[in-house]
Amino acid sequence: MSTSPLSRLAPTSALRQLKADETPNVTNMELFFDLVYVFTIIQLSHYLLEHQSWLGALQFAILFAAVWWAWNYTAWATNWLNPDHKAGRLFMVVLMACALLMAIAMPYAYSETATLFVGAYIVMGLFRAGYMALLFRGQQMGQNYAQLFTWSAIAAIFWIAGAVFPESRTVLWLIAVLIDYTAPFTGFWLPSLGATSMDSWPLSGLHLLERNQQVFIIALGESILLLGGTLVGTTISFTVGLAAAFGFGSIVLLWWLYFVRTTSAGEEVFEQEGDHTELARSGLAYSHGVMVCGAIIVAVAIEQIIAHPDSAVHLPVVIVTTLGPIIYLLGSVLFYRSLTGQVPLRYLLAIATLAVWGVVAALLHVSGLVLGVGVFAILLGLIAATKEHSSQSINAQT
Repeated sequence: MSTSPLSRLAPTSALRQLKADETPNVTNMELFFDLVYVFTIIQLSHYLLEHQSWLGALQFAILFAAVWWAWNYTAWATNWLNPDHKAGRLFMVVLMACALLMAIAMPYAYSETATLFVGAYIVMGLFRAGYMALLFRGQQMGQNYAQLFTWSAIAAIFWIAGAVFPESRTVLWLIAVLIDYTAPFTGFWLPSLGATSMDSWPLSGLHLLERNQQVFIIALGESILLLGGTLVGTTISFTVGLAAAFGFGSIVLLWWLYFVRTTSAGEEVFEQEGDHTELARSGLAYSHGVMVCGAIIVAVAIEQIIAHPDSAVHLPVVIVTTLGPIIYLLGSVLFYRSLTGQVPLRYLLAIATLAVWGVVAALLHVSGLVLGVGVFAILLGLIAATKEHSSQSINAQT
């Protein structure tokens, strides 16, 4: 019996065949896809290192937002698509190639490689949503992905306009990012079709949580790479070694805060809650993006402190060093808020303390080493004040 070209191109058998309440396994293909993001995060951290101005920070944020959204939507897609199916593997390879082109274009995305960056991002978004709509043809999820495709196409207009008009590139790309990030909150609303309801996106939060944990590890890995790379090219004096030790300690503390304090409780909540979709959107798609961004900025700060531990810090270094953990903790607050509806007050206190320390360090022109030690001490104090907890004990610590 012959099959139609559409059935060969987008076979419904490529969708995961799961039993009720079964959690999809994370496949080797998904981990292979993440290898591109090792390079991508390196490119992002180096972009921030080389563009330490208010405009550079905004441009870095836009690039990160695009990179994160491309990864996030792919992680959601593999919740339903089987990456070990032949069609799923080809799907992932196409997305992987697009992500690689985005990373290659990143250093000069606001100049000569703007078209490459935008083209890869747009193709990645439209191909992913369009192919998923075909796989789910005749189902509600097919309609959902078709509406997502339309919103991605609308955002693409501003991405392309930014590539065409360099004098307005930053503003136009910021608008494009806002459209992309606003779309899920509107339910991908379209005239005459309305919005897609959250319960029409059935997924496994545990699978997505594991995927987010993996990409966070990659972000921490960039801190290790920058720390080690800086030491290789530097004469290791006593202060350099001490700065490196506290830098390494800060990486460990971030790991501890994330895996021991944060996501361990998240796993229990996802195991207990029946509706994972809303939790995954706010607790993973958005808050985890904030946490990963903070981890990347921490990597940049560690490199700068190790490179000049004895020198009086300038304002950009102070901002980067304190803002990285602040952004990470804000993401953690959003994650806890999505899980419990409450805010962990200890985290807010740590954020305020980091901000105050940044002001004091800037006014006193302390050395890079002293600045880093202060941040390390604040993070260590937060861990000491927060017990290892389960989901039931989160509320007790807010």
